Amino acid sequence: MAISTVPVATLGVPRIGRRRELKFALENYWSGKDTAESLHETAKRLRAENWRLQRDKGVTRIPSNDFSLYDHVLDTAVMVGAIPQRYGWAGGEVPLATYFAMARGSQEEAGCGHPGHVHSTSALEMTKWFDTNYHYMVPELAPDQQFVLTTTKPVDHFLEARELGIHTRPVILGPVTFLKLAKSGGEEFDPLSLLPGLLPVYAELLNRLLEAGADWVQIDEPCLVLDLDAREQAALEAAYRHFAEEVPALGIMLATYFGALGDNLDLALSLPVSGLHVDLVRAPHQLEQIARLAPRHMVLSLGLIDGRNVWRADLTAVLDWLKPLVGGWPLDRIEIAPSCSLLHVPVDLDLETALDAELKSWLAFATQKIGELTVLGRALSQGRGEVADELQACADAVASRRKSLRVHDPLVEGRLAAVDDAMARRKSPFAERRRKQGEKLDLPSFPTTTIGSFPQTAEVRKARSAHARGELSYADYEAFLRGQTEAAIRWQEDIGLDVLVHGEFERNDMVQYFGEQLSGFAFTQAGWVQSYGSRYVRPPIIYGDVSRPNPMTVRWWQYAQSLTDRPVKGMLTGPVTILNWSFVRDDIPRAQTCRQIALAIRDEVVDLERAGAVMIQIDEAALREGLPLRKAEWKAYLDWAVGSFRLASSGVEDSTQIHTHMCYSEFNDIIDAIAAMDADVISIETSRSRMELLDAFRNYKYPNEIGPGVYDIHSPRVPHAGEMTDLIKLARKRLADSQIWINPDCGLKTRKWEEVRPALVNMVAAARELRSLAG
Repeated sequence: MAISTVPVATLGVPRIGRRRELKFALENYWSGKDTAESLHETAKRLRAENWRLQRDKGVTRIPSNDFSLYDHVLDTAVMVGAIPQRYGWAGGEVPLATYFAMARGSQEEAGCGHPGHVHSTSALEMTKWFDTNYHYMVPELAPDQQFVLTTTKPVDHFLEARELGIHTRPVILGPVTFLKLAKSGGEEFDPLSLLPGLLPVYAELLNRLLEAGADWVQIDEPCLVLDLDAREQAALEAAYRHFAEEVPALGIMLATYFGALGDNLDLALSLPVSGLHVDLVRAPHQLEQIARLAPRHMVLSLGLIDGRNVWRADLTAVLDWLKPLVGGWPLDRIEIAPSCSLLHVPVDLDLETALDAELKSWLAFATQKIGELTVLGRALSQGRGEVADELQACADAVASRRKSLRVHDPLVEGRLAAVDDAMARRKSPFAERRRKQGEKLDLPSFPTTTIGSFPQTAEVRKARSAHARGELSYADYEAFLRGQTEAAIRWQEDIGLDVLVHGEFERNDMVQYFGEQLSGFAFTQAGWVQSYGSRYVRPPIIYGDVSRPNPMTVRWWQYAQSLTDRPVKGMLTGPVTILNWSFVRDDIPRAQTCRQIALAIRDEVVDLERAGAVMIQIDEAALREGLPLRKAEWKAYLDWAVGSFRLASSGVEDSTQIHTHMCYSEFNDIIDAIAAMDADVISIETSRSRMELLDAFRNYKYPNEIGPGVYDIHSPRVPHAGEMTDLIKLARKRLADSQIWINPDCGLKTRKWEEVRPALVNMVAAARELRSLAG
């Protein structure tokens, strides 16, 4: 018997465009090639395409305001007037230049009458969005912060969709999550104390949405899956009680994702909201309890399709699992949805024309996941017979993947079973290793280096593309790369860097480059996912057991080292980062896949040492982002993550110096684990925080060596030597001089040579000044 239609919802979709239209529009605007009007026109077209796609595929709860020119947290900060004084905003509408200055920093000629003098403004700090690889701009607040509604963007986008005949459910970031993600801009205080001043601004926005014709709004409060104290729980109660009183006619879908509500479940179910979205992919166990305890007037939005990974769902299994709930819950109080926004997966699998057909049948990108949702909705509303063909196709693909011989390698499984504890320990403690390394390397105090990559210029990209199309022969491409590498080595020698890198011109991406040479990995043509702003990545897909058939980096390291007497670092990506920056198998534990990758990287480390490398950097930029959101689960993750790094790095002699690099992280959370990694040198991103992130290392009395980043590579500005010297002086207050290395925040791949050259010259000058000051 047919039943009432089950609504199908999406919480947000990719902003970037099927063919990365937003990236190119942004970069053309920043370079001055296009106008703001052209940028806004592209953005409007992309929004319309997204709304129409969802409508045409049968989505009945279509989001608006999920689009951003850079970042949705930045959008929220701008919307409520949380704009630090250094950006010169005097009230009213926020100019686009100010918005992008907050995202990227700015640099312009100073009006002081001295040619060449520039005035620069640093960007907001940037860090990872919960445990994803998406970066958000950290709101910067002051104790006397005054909030004001500066834009009606959510209303404007709602009306824009309505003009197309599409009724949407606007999406906004919740006030408590916004404040919890924020930091104090100077004087220490609790940003959550600003909630009373923020709520009226939110209420004003909600009333404007109601007046515009919105009947529902989605308010994202992912903080509800975190460990919350009584004060934070009280803040959530106060916020939603305020909204219920000020905007009682507007339905609120409170959205949580990335984990289980856990001990916040009773709080979430007690809030005066009309609906609750829960992530049943990350936390399927919470369904039974929610269905039993939720008030019957509440709409439950069930996050059934994985918004974080690319595997096709087993729709029959999902329907079987849902059957008890469907039998006992009013269907007009259920919505079918992805687990979270589809921002975290590629746009459309149909763009992949080169993927193996069998592997492709196992996958679903954002567009296909929307199709999966509508199949589930039709099956629940009209019965499985209405979608029998779709369910059978899904079942065939799931069975194919489960039985495929390409997925399981007995040799890999056997080698992993033979790993023992001794393989994850260096031969001697750090103090002894440090003595041997010092004798061998003979570096000056405050040694200078870079993180690894140099600019991937248009010329480099053009040559790579021409080679891939068969228009540039292997020999000619090899000669081109050798020329680029030699030029980089010579230039580093000329400016006086102490430890060199080969520049990585042969590498397309720090994960993809390795994945393409490892078994068990597959790659896409158009599987782009936003990392931040216009920076998009194509995560590899790990579909099977991982091993290393051949050396991956040794040849290029040998060539670079042959050009110089100075040490050249071997550059590798660590197993945890490869894992966390890939779409990972969901049929075995993540820890098992990570250890497989670690053994592959270990082989490469040993081969580099045999070839003569005295320094090997194993980047673990993503170790922190894989940390579970609940502290009770941290130890289990860190044990296998740190163990994997040590398995990869511990096969060398004491005199070989192991480096690692980590991106924006709250190091206080994991300082014990960082120490347990036992890398000889760690480089970290600290310039935006003005070395505040080093406090964790000082308080811990971290014994190993550290390279705190002295300039922000995510901004196009060129810091002067004095600015870097000041940052190093701040580092010296937290660390011993003998511990400090001098380096940029991160790799320089995304920057231009005209930015990199003067910045590194200034960095070397700053190091030399510090050497003279230190005696």
